[in-house]
Amino acid sequence: MRSKPLLILPFLAFFLALTTAIASAQTMSISDTVLKMPLADDVSMDDAVDSMKLRANSLNFKLVAHLPLYKELEAMGVDSGRIEIYQFCDARIANEMLQFNPDFAAYLPCRIALIEDTEGKAWLVTLDLGKIIPGANLPPELLEKAELVRDNIESIMTAGANGEL
Repeated sequence: MRSKPLLILPFLAFFLALTTAIASAQTMSISDTVLKMPLADDVSMDDAVDSMKLRANSLNFKLVAHLPLYKELEAMGVDSGRIEIYQFCDARIANEMLQFNPDFAAYLPCRIALIEDTEGKAWLVTLDLGKIIPGANLPPELLEKAELVRDNIESIMTAGANGEL
């Protein structure tokens, strides 16, 4: 009879882990999944865009798409403030990630949004890859490349936020 309590221990450990995971998922907000940088006070939104493009080029990241969403909204009579989405990609790394797991298509290409909040403050916002990468179970060579992408996107954002040319 003494072995029965020992049989229950794995189930208790599993239940505790499951409960903790559910509780943390319920307390996570959308803000917990993004990296957000304000533009420095002396950096215009146009300067931020120029800086991001220059930094991306220096890192061999290609600007593959640009969506000026605010212009579409203006055409519909909606005053949204400036909202633009810039999409950057290293095609070789993207291909390797897709070959490893097609689910990575949902994260491609890397997006940086330039938004103007309701108070007129400009921000750069992107998915926080630092929170995604650990759960991707990547082999070492792909992990290194994923971390490079993360670092490059953060570098592009930092250049934009600070107006670095």
